[in-house]
Amino acid sequence: MAGDPLGAPLGTAAPDVEPDGRPSLGDLIGAVTEDLSLLVRQEVELAKAELTASAKQAGKGSGMLAGSGLAGYFVLFFLSCALWWGLPMGRAWAAVVVAVVWAVVAAVLALRGRGELRRVKGAPRTAETIKKIPNALKGDEEANHE
Repeated sequence: MAGDPLGAPLGTAAPDVEPDGRPSLGDLIGAVTEDLSLLVRQEVELAKAELTASAKQAGKGSGMLAGSGLAGYFVLFFLSCALWWGLPMGRAWAAVVVAVVWAVVAAVLALRGRGELRRVKGAPRTAETIKKIPNALKGDEEANHE
């Protein structure tokens, strides 16, 4: 499959070439517009991917904190039962043991949930690449590598 003599693939329009061999201003603007459009689409896709991962992590941490809150509620409930049943020692001690178990569950969930929420980073790669766009638009891409 051969392209046209100017190297454009078949099915695409050949660029308008000025008499001095350079592409026309319209072709240059069209190319810049296409490149900018591609850049924006890629940035949006990157942001979606990063934010999806961050949202999953935040949801996991939030769920653990919600579980911790529920377990904390049971701690209060069973401690209340222990106080309520205080005179018959057998029932009271059983409620205290159950409350201690729920306290351990609540503490573990709270610590793990807090750790998950601290690891949420948002979209760091998107933020980093967006900072490079002004230099790229100026044609000073070497400044992005410093």
